[in-house]
Amino acid sequence: MTAHGPGSANGVLKQLGDGQNRIGGGLGVGSYCLKDGGNFVDGYHRGCILTPPTRQFQCDEGATPTPGFKVGCNGGAVTYKGSETFYACPVNDNGEWNVYTQPAPGQAKCVAIKLTATGSNSKCKPPVTAPQPAPLPTGGCPADLDGAFEFPHLIIPLDKNKPDKAFGTKFNGAASSSICTAFNFDIHEHHAGKTCSLIFLFPQKWDLETSDFELKGEGGLEFSKLDKPCTVETTWKSKPHETPLKDFGVEPGHNYHIWSGACPAGQRVSYLMCGHGSVELEYFQDWNPSPIGLYMRQC
Repeated sequence: MTAHGPGSANGVLKQLGDGQNRIGGGLGVGSYCLKDGGNFVDGYHRGCILTPPTRQFQCDEGATPTPGFKVGCNGGAVTYKGSETFYACPVNDNGEWNVYTQPAPGQAKCVAIKLTATGSNSKCKPPVTAPQPAPLPTGGCPADLDGAFEFPHLIIPLDKNKPDKAFGTKFNGAASSSICTAFNFDIHEHHAGKTCSLIFLFPQKWDLETSDFELKGEGGLEFSKLDKPCTVETTWKSKPHETPLKDFGVEPGHNYHIWSGACPAGQRVSYLMCGHGSVELEYFQDWNPSPIGLYMRQC
């Protein structure tokens, strides 16, 4: 969800660890699911409520979510009992705001805001004209695992602050301003003559069955091609030369194309994922529903 208000009371809705929904600050982006009863749960399956008596919008473990919410089909406007008006009240003087359905008692600096949601709404009717499928990059494969794909056989964290330390292979991918992850793919010979695409899949938390992720801060991901494969002994200092491929802001519920070209059949290839800005991402690489992480897709 995104807040629309004056000044710093504007931007993507984030969450504290205890489930408070907040605008501003270096927090992880919140993810929400609107249930059939008109109530929200967050990405940790906590019920989202309006706390009495202040009516602050937050999500609590074990709480029965408050009903009365809707998400509109045109623009994704969030309403509570038919009203689009919410209120942001400052937490401090650093541009951080809590969200309410009424001005918080005793706070003179509350401002009116609106909330919009991005995502899918199964109750919205499709447009009259049949939608066209999203165009693929020229020669690219779909950003999904509904066909042949390769899973990384080596996942190696590299730490700028520990340039000589080899962490060995892991199951998690991680990226921040100081941590990168290298991925090795062994491309099968039977992909010869085919097209391959390097894709990054990043579903919503509630779509994950056997995986999880943590995303904090602002910024995005940068992907590069390494000029030779990594090993379990690769360190930050010894990592191969990199050629930039693509960078983008990362948001749950999106899949990303990074590169497309002729499949490097019969080869071992290596790619590097890093973070920029204040972003901090860690996830468990998993192809179970919904798949998450970096894959080489063949088509």
